[in-house]
Amino acid sequence: MDKVKAIRQILKGDKLVPAADLFEITSSAHHGHVQAVLTAMKQLGFENLIASRPSRERDLIAAMVTARILEPESKLATTRWWKNTTIPDVFKVSDADEVELYAAIDWLLERQGVIEKKLSERHLKDGGMVLYDLSSSYFEGKCCPLAALGHNRDGKKGKLQVNYGLLTDSRGVPVAVSVFEGNSADPTTLLPQVETMLETFGISEMVLLGDRGMISQKHIEELKGQAGINWITALKSDAIIKLVSGESLQLGLFDERNLFEFTHPDYPGERLIACKNPDLAKLRAHKRQSLLDATVKELNKIRSMVEKGRIKGKDKIGVRTGKVVNKYKMAKHIELDIQDNAFTWRIKEEKVNVEQALDGICIIRTSLTHEQINSEDAVRSYKNLSQVEQAFRSLKSIDLEVSPTYHRLEGRFKPHIFLCMLAYYVKWHMMQALRPLIFADEDQEVKLTRDPVARQNALKLRWKRSGPRCWRMARKSTAFKHC
Repeated sequence: MDKVKAIRQILKGDKLVPAADLFEITSSAHHGHVQAVLTAMKQLGFENLIASRPSRERDLIAAMVTARILEPESKLATTRWWKNTTIPDVFKVSDADEVELYAAIDWLLERQGVIEKKLSERHLKDGGMVLYDLSSSYFEGKCCPLAALGHNRDGKKGKLQVNYGLLTDSRGVPVAVSVFEGNSADPTTLLPQVETMLETFGISEMVLLGDRGMISQKHIEELKGQAGINWITALKSDAIIKLVSGESLQLGLFDERNLFEFTHPDYPGERLIACKNPDLAKLRAHKRQSLLDATVKELNKIRSMVEKGRIKGKDKIGVRTGKVVNKYKMAKHIELDIQDNAFTWRIKEEKVNVEQALDGICIIRTSLTHEQINSEDAVRSYKNLSQVEQAFRSLKSIDLEVSPTYHRLEGRFKPHIFLCMLAYYVKWHMMQALRPLIFADEDQEVKLTRDPVARQNALKLRWKRSGPRCWRMARKSTAFKHC
């Protein structure tokens, strides 16, 4: 039919030209990825979450969150980048500069408590699970009052850092974030979060999940005095060794099962759940042996150099051997004998055997009763802490890139972290909607019934059967690490 119309036009003497020749494209703004984020924000009621009344500040925050998800940059770079997209037109912020963006995050900091209160009402409930963990981001400069030297999780030696604690529900949905000085220890940040949930969020009963470094024995004693507060955490390795040496934990029980429960007088009113993953035990044994072999190889080189007289003196030999054993973290397994003109060493086989016997073993401790949670679900709940680790990975490196941070004022760094948390909140829900299209475990119901200790699952088997290339790609994915 179109061809007939074209012939009729030609017969009438009309001149036909390509449609592209009639128009000149002067500019084109990218919109597809913006629309994807806008759809998620609309479904979440994101703008009403920020503020119930429309305002210039609300539009700027929504625009910055969208930009943080799509192209994380500094405030100045953001105002330059988003001009190539439809973000300025959608949110009516085309005339905004970096100064106005800074003013908007100042406004956001004042509303942080209100927004976190709304998030807690959405995702937290009395008696529900609450996950908490602490991480850090390195800081460029030396003027921020929060920046300090501390345990650097980014591998940036000599860099100042700022710590921040993330609070999520059992699925890993972020609810609140708090910023601390860079030298703050993990346990010192826990009780302030508990007080926030009790006083600000109005939660009277909850189950707090934290790793073995977060919920210490001291904090457990303090938590016992607060009604409605239960916890799930794990024992540290030295506590496990103590139980094994005292024969309170019978390793022979793992011959028939990978999980069993027991009690101990040192942990009154608590349940201890011992787990052993044979696959993880083999992996750790292999890694230890590889590190020992690498250490031995280097120590043999040093011994040969000492015998040939190329290195002399206790100090020089000690410095050289110290670098080797510290490089591979094997100092605890090797005994050194350093003389002025001689050097020998031996592997502490007895210590290696003790550590190897505990490979793959984890002991969960909880104040919850059998009626509140069974042993298998307690282990599954503790493993949910990987959801917080996934959030930190997304915030710090994969997607939202909190670091490096250049904000020098405490009042600017805090809303920057909160803005990134809000971006992850939107991104988390987008990832859930896109599960069928990405390397993610689609069948979440299976996780509630499968073996809580075993590492292998149907998803990894499916990836393996897909071929070597898919298997290599899957191993790098986040889903592989946390399923």
